[in-house]
Amino acid sequence: MIYNSTIGDIDLSKVVRLYPAAVVEVDGDVVQMSLEWADMNAQRVMITAFVLVFDFTQPSEKVRDKKEIYFKTKDELFKAMQEVAQFFQN
Repeated sequence: MIYNSTIGDIDLSKVVRLYPAAVVEVDGDVVQMSLEWADMNAQRVMITAFVLVFDFTQPSEKVRDKKEIYFKTKDELFKAMQEVAQFFQN
């Protein structure tokens, strides 16, 4: 299952965790937070981007192995999530 993304080919069969996030700026720090948290705190933080994270890190590994695709809008993120979901439905 190869997903042809804007950052290159991603082998979905090796993904351990797949999740969306919002990239937010809080007190000068830029961090990834859940979409739900970002929505609930939208008045207090600035959302700078959205990201779809493909995490290949096995539970016993200490070094993170992940790829991230960044989007300007939540709609773009959701479109990519739908594309990836198609691989798991077939």
